[in-house]
Amino acid sequence: EVVLVESGGGLVQPGGSLRLSCEGSGYTFSSYGMSWVRQAPGKGLEWVSTIDNSGTRTTYADSVKGRFTISRDNAKSTLYLQMNSLKQEDTAVYYCEFGDNRGQGTRVTVSS
Repeated sequence: EVVLVESGGGLVQPGGSLRLSCEGSGYTFSSYGMSWVRQAPGKGLEWVSTIDNSGTRTTYADSVKGRFTISRDNAKSTLYLQMNSLKQEDTAVYYCEFGDNRGQGTRVTVSS
């Protein structure tokens, strides 16, 4: 059974930073590209970033480019999202996913 568990969310002030983690189990983590998506209150899912299985190639939504960094540690079966210069509009539940698999999410609130 595929299990994805996100962590690292919380309350942060505008301009602050957070690092999200997503630990995968039940499959060969290093074989799959992974993505982060988010859902802001009252809105639909928004794609944030994707990384290939080796960690070599990354892509970002324009809304987070230059502020967020996706990475992975295949030895630890863990995906990361370093979020810097956070804005109020980054407030959302963040999910990691691949294929049809998605975790339960971790909530990020950016507020003063």
